[in-house]
Order: sequence, then C-alpha cells, then structure tokens
Amino acid sequence: MKSFYKGTLILIVAAFFGECIEFLVNMLLARELHEEGMGLYMSILPIFFLIYVIASLELHISISKFVAENKQAMHYNLIVHALKMAAVVVLVMCVVMPFILSFSSIMDKYHPYIKWLLITVIPIVAFSSIARGYFMGVQQMGKIAFSNFLKDIIQFGLLFLIFNLFHFNQEKSLLMAFFVLIGSEFLVFLYLINLLILQMRIMRRGTNSRTTGKHARQKLLAVSLPTMGLRIFHAITNAIQPFLIHTALLSAGFGAVVATEHFGMLTGVAMTIGFFPAFIAHSLMIMLIPNVSNAYKRQDKEKLRVLLQKSMSFTVLYGVPAVIFIYFFAEPLTSLFFSSTSAAYYLKLLCPYFLFHFFVIPMQAYLIGLGLVKDAFIHTVWSHIVAFLMMYILGSQASLNMGGIILGMNTGAVLLTFMHYLTICKKIGISILLTKSRSISIK
Repeated sequence: MKSFYKGTLILIVAAFFGECIEFLVNMLLARELHEEGMGLYMSILPIFFLIYVIASLELHISISKFVAENKQAMHYNLIVHALKMAAVVVLVMCVVMPFILSFSSIMDKYHPYIKWLLITVIPIVAFSSIARGYFMGVQQMGKIAFSNFLKDIIQFGLLFLIFNLFHFNQEKSLLMAFFVLIGSEFLVFLYLINLLILQMRIMRRGTNSRTTGKHARQKLLAVSLPTMGLRIFHAITNAIQPFLIHTALLSAGFGAVVATEHFGMLTGVAMTIGFFPAFIAHSLMIMLIPNVSNAYKRQDKEKLRVLLQKSMSFTVLYGVPAVIFIYFFAEPLTSLFFSSTSAAYYLKLLCPYFLFHFFVIPMQAYLIGLGLVKDAFIHTVWSHIVAFLMMYILGSQASLNMGGIILGMNTGAVLLTFMHYLTICKKIGISILLTKSRSISIK
C-alpha cells in the first residue's frame, strides 16, 4: 500500500499544478475566443477526443494491466508486439480519416487546416499510449506525472506568447488554439518515446520470455477493445451532446448564436471550473488500475476492500468541500473567464454532476482492474440514455431550457455512480458499507 500512496501523491501534486495551468489555458482561450468562439472550440474538442481514443486503442490501459500482472521477463516482447499493432492502426486511420473528415459537414465552420491537425495527432497518440501504459504498469508515476505537467505548461506558454504577440480573427484564433494543442502532444510524445526506447534497451539485455504476436494481441485486445468501446461511446456521446443541447435550446426559443454562447458558458466555463478538482480522481484512477489488477489476480480480498474504502473516503474528503466552495464562490470564479450571471448559475446547478463524477472516475478504474469493463460500458449506456432523454425533453421547455438540460446531466451522473458502486461491492463480496465479508466471485 505504501507504493500506492506514494504514487498517488506524486500524481496528485503534479496534476494539481497541471490543472492550474489548464485552468489558465481555458481562461486565455475564453478571453481570446469570446462566447461564440469558445462554443465552437468546445464543439470540435469531442471530435479530437474521439480520434484520440481510437488512435490510442486504449493500449495504455491494457499494457498497464498486463505489466502489473506479469513478470518483467514478459514485458519486452509485449511492448514490441504493441508497437506493431500501433503501426497498423496509424496506417489505417491515416488513410481513412481524411475521407471521413472531408465529407463531414461538422468541419464547415472551421479553418480547413484543422482537419489536417486532427489527422496529425493519430501517430502521436498511438505510440505515446504504449509508453504511458508501460510506465503506469511498473508504477513509475513520476514519468507519467511529469509528462502530463509538461503538456500543460507547453500549451499555456505557446498560447500566451502567440495571443500576446499576434492578433487573429476568430477562425485563425481557433486554428492556433488547435495547433498549440497538437504541438504540446507532440513534444510530450518525444519525451515519453525516448524514455521507452531507453527502457527497452535495458530490457533487451536481460532475460526475456518469448510470446507470439497472436497471444500478445489477444491479451492486449481482451482489455483494450472493451475499454476502447467504453471510451468511444463516451467520445461519441460527447460529440453528440453539443448538437443535442443546441437543438433543445432552439426548441426552447433560443436563437442559434445565443444557443452556441450558452453551450460555451456551460462547457467552457462551468465545466472547466467544476472539474478542476477531478485531477485527484484521475490520479486515483491511474494508480488503481495496476493495483486492483494485481490484488484481484492474487485474490487478495482484504486489499481490494481497503483500496475501495480508501479511494471512496478520499473522494468524500476532497469532493464535498470542493463542491461547497464552488457553489458559494460561483460568481467570482466565473468572472475570471468573462462576466456572466448565466455561467455562475449553471455552475451552481452542476454541483451534483461534479461530485458524483469524482466518484465515478476511480470506480471505472476499479471495474477495469476487476475485468468488468463490459459492466462499466452497460452502465454508461443506460445512464446516457436516461440523461439524454431528460436533457432533450426538459431542455426543450421554454420555462426550463438550460436548467432542464443540467437536471438531465445530474440524473445521469447519479445513476451511473450507484450502478458502478453496487456492481463493485457485489463482485468483491462486501456490503455497500464496505464491511460485510463474503467469498470473492471470480468468473
């Protein structure tokens, strides 16, 4: 447990500084792009994340799990086969994606170069995910923490210089924002891939167990495909959400430009502020996957119970004070972006959404460690069906509009949290109070 606490602390400290910088990045973007531009930026980000997820094949999750569960002698050949898989994915996606993006009307509002920037990120993400997975699996969290911090500091530094030295119209400002985003990913890729190459040279000189490409692919894809399915579903729903909200607001009587502005305030301001403490949840997630995987393979029930208890208790300790602070200081927090009473109102309404997601993030990692990715996917589908139905039906009402949309989002978050939690408790054989003990159900 000492390594768990140490690794988590390293990630939290680095993530805190990274999150502060990311907060400044969003402030900088909000002031440069304004309400409508921020809405357009937040509308294209889900497309970026969808490409990101597919290109990564979620190999960082499967490699992390495999490395944590197996001896060091098996690591080298696994990485080699993973690199070959990534090369195939890059080749296929670089051929297919230009056609998909060219025929999509979504890109019509944006500078044509943004399409090529989205394609450029494919090889960057595919290979850096392998390095991330390996260092997560061997619990060298310092490298992961530094890479995350490096990305944020580079992005902020470049944006600050560019927007202070030059003046652009809205279209070119959006282009520069994306150029900097991809550029920061590329520099982090260079850092991680160099570390991985050095590590592979060391491993190659040691004793290595041979494994066939077919066996390695089966091991990796058994975790990667369900996890990628979950992430793709998230990415697709995030890509649909702007259009769902926009359509609902139009039905409620909003104009097209006003609807885009309010979406920008919801996602670019309220969500940025509310999810600021989520860096702690993501740090827990990174640490839980290898630790839960290892404990579950050894059938160490007590460690599984303690990991769940500690992660939930820690979430309460930081999550509850965080949302209370956000609720009472909503106005001054949103004014850091731009003066808007609507943004502050949305931030207050979203407090339950933020709090329950602080629980959901580490619980998803726990489900992955237990081999319950399918369950996590089913939970996510049902919660989104309920949330999207409520968002459209309530958001279309003129008397509710954005309030109805946020109510639907809150409901989906609560439903997802309880489905995850009850499934975990049942699987490891404990009560919802984390006390009652039964035998572990291994299937």
